[in-house]
Amino acid sequence: MNSSPFWGFHMIVDAADCDRKAVTNADTITKFCDDLVKAIDMVAYGRPMVVHFGEDNKAGYTLCQLIETSNIMAHFCDESGDCYMDIFSCKPYDIKVAENLFREYFAPKRMRINYMTRQA
Repeated sequence: MNSSPFWGFHMIVDAADCDRKAVTNADTITKFCDDLVKAIDMVAYGRPMVVHFGEDNKAGYTLCQLIETSNIMAHFCDESGDCYMDIFSCKPYDIKVAENLFREYFAPKRMRINYMTRQA
């Protein structure tokens, strides 16, 4: 049971100019997601959905992974190599672990992380 005074924990990642081979590979994105779920001690609810869609400079893979305590979402842009990821959970997790794993998989040139607690 979560004894925290907060309902949720939200990590927002804006990553620029990532490794193009990684962000354009569905298998790499799926493996990252599987490893991330384990690394931050979450429980996946089904398999991740990794779908390629979009137009022009917005085209790329989108990742959706439900976890028992909420979700992990990300969009990877083919052209720029940029990525936008959100991890939201009502169970606390180590954002440094998530950041390090993201860097290992996608090697962004620049990365900005915002983290907030959520409470209605």
